[in-house]
Amino acid sequence: MSTMTTRPRPGESVPHQPALRAQRRTDRTENRWGYLFLLPWFLGFFLLTLGPLVASLLLSFTDFDLLTTPAWVGLDNYIRMFTADPEFWQSLKVTFTYVLVGVPLELAFALAVAMCLNRGLRGLDFYRSVFYLPSLFGGSVAVAVLWRQVFGGQGLVNTLLATVGIDGPAWIADPGTALSTLIVLHVWQFGAPMVIFLAGLRQIPATYYDAAAVDGAGAVRRFVSITLPLLTPVIFFNLVLRLIQSFQAFTPAYIISDGSGGPSESTLFYTLYLYQEGFVNFRMGYASALAWVLLAIIAVLTAANFSLSRLWVHHEQ
Repeated sequence: MSTMTTRPRPGESVPHQPALRAQRRTDRTENRWGYLFLLPWFLGFFLLTLGPLVASLLLSFTDFDLLTTPAWVGLDNYIRMFTADPEFWQSLKVTFTYVLVGVPLELAFALAVAMCLNRGLRGLDFYRSVFYLPSLFGGSVAVAVLWRQVFGGQGLVNTLLATVGIDGPAWIADPGTALSTLIVLHVWQFGAPMVIFLAGLRQIPATYYDAAAVDGAGAVRRFVSITLPLLTPVIFFNLVLRLIQSFQAFTPAYIISDGSGGPSESTLFYTLYLYQEGFVNFRMGYASALAWVLLAIIAVLTAANFSLSRLWVHHEQ
């Protein structure tokens, strides 16, 4: 079979072969340098992310105490988890309560503050920075220790209640209120979604509100008919992020309960129970199984959110 040669078009210059070879060498050199600069990321991904991920999946089918060789047990860890482990179900109950109550309250509070800041206040940058600070420090050990002092039996909250004649309980020592203090701490970390909501509000054209005002729509009507529909993509974005982060909450429960999940397992977060099984009871195989179940829960809820988003998320056309 004969090869066909492509004739140059009129006025088109034909590059010389040496120039083409030089260009290819230059491209190969640039590609090598690019891969060289990406090498630390590839090493980090395979050694620190993908490798441990695969190892934990394999360990979830073993009996491993961190000291002896893992023994293959198949699905025993998962069977025990769903049929013979009441603390697993308690940790799920506590975590879902924390997420289902804390996330909506946090987003509602963040949206309310964002709308107040969107009114053109003087010193907006200052207020935005101040309100964002809890998101930076809210998950730290120092804030968790401070929170334990604030809601202790002789803490700041009870001191303020005593000034009006109310004898408050020891909030973190009472099974009925301990989880509520963690939810309040969660809502207090509203800074990150607030900044995102504020950015979304700035993208809504003012002409929509002007036209609605001319038609006689009040503030509530404008919020329901204009703000909420146009803000649904931002609400969806914040909802997915906060759900994932809330399921991974660990530090506040660990510090406030001294790592026990008490009182009476009322603050036994799923991640705290996973930590206890892996690094306190040295059942790393079972802890790995717990981690993969948590991954499955987050994946299912995230997929459900994306699937249901078509019913309520509206995009401006």
